[in-house]
Amino acid sequence: MMEKKDMNIINKTMDSLRRNNMAAYYVETKEEVLPLVESLMKEGETVSHGGSETIKECGIVDMLNSGKYNYLDRSKAASPEEVEKIYRDTYSADTFFSSANAVTEGGLLFNVDGNSNRVSAICYGPKQVIFVCGYNKIVKDLDEAVVRLKTTASPKNTKRLNCNTYCSREGECLAMGRDATYMCDGCKSPDRICCNYVISAWQRHKERMKVIIVGEQLGY
Repeated sequence: MMEKKDMNIINKTMDSLRRNNMAAYYVETKEEVLPLVESLMKEGETVSHGGSETIKECGIVDMLNSGKYNYLDRSKAASPEEVEKIYRDTYSADTFFSSANAVTEGGLLFNVDGNSNRVSAICYGPKQVIFVCGYNKIVKDLDEAVVRLKTTASPKNTKRLNCNTYCSREGECLAMGRDATYMCDGCKSPDRICCNYVISAWQRHKERMKVIIVGEQLGY
């Protein structure tokens, strides 16, 4: 996993994403993210996002709340039924925002979800999906992506969400230390957040997926 910013690796990763029919962009700081995403959208669009600390850090949630967009905001839902409706309405959105659990140097996006509203919208539905990823999300390959998930992303997210899981308590997944077949192994807690695994490779719909890599460490 990339411990410090390396433009050679970033450029290699972006070239690989483009070869997989994804658009790829680089900005130096999180403050440069908003002008870029605004240029990729139109006022009045229907927009939503998955759970993401990166999206918050870059000010995207505040932007969506500006009144310029039809923001499907699950945080304002009054009931579980309304949350479910927002999840389903999101499939018809113009733009969906997400980060990634990991981005490989070979141009793969690795995303894991518990409720699966995020990964399902990544796969199908919204007209475009804009990923915002700090350079710390870049890994060499899928093996490193799994390690990153089990030692960084899941433990930190379960702690943030107050989930009663092994990784929240111990700081890493109980499956750590096994061989490469352990990718989907984990605890049996009802609070487990790593239930469905999605790897985005070559895309049929060119540039539906747009990946913004930021030259800062962002999110988990």
